[in-house]
Amino acid sequence: MRGVGDLVYVYDTTLRDGTQGEGISLTAEDKLKITAKLDELGVHYIEGGWPGSNPKDLDYFRRVRDISLKQAKISAFGSTRRPGVAVEEDLNIRALLEAATPVVAIFGKSWDFHVTKALNTTLEENLSMIRESVRFLKDRGREVVYDAEHFFDGYAANPEYAQETLQAAAAAGADWIVLCDTNGGSLPGDIEAVLARIKGEINSPLGIHAHNDGELAVANTLTAVRCGARQVQGTINGFGERCGNANICSLLPNLQLKMGFFCLSAASLQRLTEVSRYVSEIANMTPLSGQPFVGSSAFAHKGGIHVSAILKDPGTYEHLDPQLVGNSRRVLVSELSGSSNISYKARELGLDLVNDSESTHRLCSEVKEMEHRGFQFEGAEASLELLLRRGSGQYEEYFILESLKILVEKRPVNGEGAESINSEAMIKLRVGEQVIHTAAEGEGPVNAVDNALRKALEGFYPALKEMHLVDYKVRVLDGKDGTCAKVRVLIESADATETWSTVGVSENIIEASWQALTDSMNYFLLKRR
Repeated sequence: MRGVGDLVYVYDTTLRDGTQGEGISLTAEDKLKITAKLDELGVHYIEGGWPGSNPKDLDYFRRVRDISLKQAKISAFGSTRRPGVAVEEDLNIRALLEAATPVVAIFGKSWDFHVTKALNTTLEENLSMIRESVRFLKDRGREVVYDAEHFFDGYAANPEYAQETLQAAAAAGADWIVLCDTNGGSLPGDIEAVLARIKGEINSPLGIHAHNDGELAVANTLTAVRCGARQVQGTINGFGERCGNANICSLLPNLQLKMGFFCLSAASLQRLTEVSRYVSEIANMTPLSGQPFVGSSAFAHKGGIHVSAILKDPGTYEHLDPQLVGNSRRVLVSELSGSSNISYKARELGLDLVNDSESTHRLCSEVKEMEHRGFQFEGAEASLELLLRRGSGQYEEYFILESLKILVEKRPVNGEGAESINSEAMIKLRVGEQVIHTAAEGEGPVNAVDNALRKALEGFYPALKEMHLVDYKVRVLDGKDGTCAKVRVLIESADATETWSTVGVSENIIEASWQALTDSMNYFLLKRR
């Protein structure tokens, strides 16, 4: 049974510090959605924003009162009172009270350099600002989290004064004192040395808020917890200003699964990958595939030796079971693959292929040869599945091409220098015993081919109306060959329930597009069958 000292409180600041990251902007509605998702995850505190800074955050704090949260406490963020202003008259302090949150986080200056240069006040006045602000909010029933801004830089410059600022907050009744590595330049050894000196001098529970400018925010946070901090502050996916904040998606598994602390229930931790991707989606940010624990590549295996080993025991090349954080194991097939990769993928797809058989070796050689020609199956798993099914004899073609002609006509319009380009595709297909011959126009040659294919096939396969093109990418593989260079076409398609990607490669862009386009339709028809 864990003791109280083993509980680490999670303070999420995605909605405030995370939105300071470049390219991230959340509406009040976005913030409310993420709040509900973080509460489901089981974090203890959710910092919603700075109510004195903008109308959006004011709207959030007004609307979040109507959400019934299971566990999380909502925190409003702000600063200590301004120099020379009575605490009860300070607009920022008043805005924090009006937010009506059970928790208030205020930051104050720990670095004497900031006090005299940024605030342009005296060291004693700064201590009064901290004491009076914390006491004022405590007297009005708030749980107060005091963020000691630039603490580690301040301690390095003037340790006596930096510690005095903490003691001022503690004496005024702060519930938490959070040590901030605001510039993100500290090393784990710095964190350990400072905590060893101060933790016996401060009665209030300690927390840590680390930025990632030295790529050490997670390491510094874990070090602080090992040295006695019991609140960790961070953001989902490490979003934040400059290089970001400590990544909660890495903190939680390390604290709970590696270090033995308790943050969330095991069932909640299994939702971590889902929450990571949900927040990325709401923030309109592409998830990082290589992100530890929750990235799509975090448990992806490509090398043949690796795959052969994980088939025997996943622990050979995985530091933990991906299901513990809601992720899944993936095996990639490429020119680096061995027959084990093919066997694993076949088993995943429910295909009857025996490991180390003649079929697996033949398919492995075929994949290597195709990748040598420019195919890439890591990002086109639908094409890979079709390749494996065809190669194992467990696939039946839905249509066969008899012929395809494409006409592209460019001509002037109205004699005024304007021009139009018209594309038409004429196609002959065999479906079973029937031959269909039809034509269709399009915005370009690929669109014309797509339209002609659909026109020919929808009478046989009406479900094709439900799938559509999502993305079309072309990459030149041999730029030195100029206009006769080989190209790779990647097509992403979707229906109401899933998306899938297919690939084609050729010196002729129409042929490469045809390969990817027909693979996409065949994959859809296979899944529908």
